[in-house]
Amino acid sequence: MDLRIRRTNQHINKAFIKLVAQKGFDKVTIQDIASEAMINRATFYAHYKDKQDLFDQILAGFMQNFTKLLQNGAVVSENNLEIEQIKKILTQFYKYLKDHPDLAQALIHGVTKEILTEKFLSILKEQYSDLFQTLEVKNNDTIVPIDFVSAYLTGIFVGTLVWWVENQDKLTPEKLANLVITLISNGHLTVIGINVNHGQF
Repeated sequence: MDLRIRRTNQHINKAFIKLVAQKGFDKVTIQDIASEAMINRATFYAHYKDKQDLFDQILAGFMQNFTKLLQNGAVVSENNLEIEQIKKILTQFYKYLKDHPDLAQALIHGVTKEILTEKFLSILKEQYSDLFQTLEVKNNDTIVPIDFVSAYLTGIFVGTLVWWVENQDKLTPEKLANLVITLISNGHLTVIGINVNHGQF
């Protein structure tokens, strides 16, 4: 990509994220973005179709970075979940959001909780489909669909994430990661039949 185009994209993204964090997605106009980024409207439309297209690309980049975190950490070993490794990944993820507060605010205010859940659920299925395929989760001899298990765990993660973005002064990234993993690994995961390796956790 041409360096000038890349720089313009960065200015537009930064301006948009700042404005959404301040005003909310619905109240931000193209003129607001152009003024904040110090460009004209024609330049904006040369890069993006509309503000929804801009937000979708920012969200896609954010989710791609989260996927890379999962790929860089060996969280599954012989059908066991490595809890200590997952805690490290979550800590990195939460630290990133703490270091980019405008992005965090823009994400939770720019999309609904349902959309975030859908995005994370898609990544969870893609990364750990093989592990889920080996599970046969039962409740009173009734097989529980893996889709339900995935949706349940993702809902917990997204719910706590949304809460934390609005209450970061109450828990550090490390403490939040520790709390989320403790709650899930000491109950939900083992109950539904997933093998957990706590390591030194």
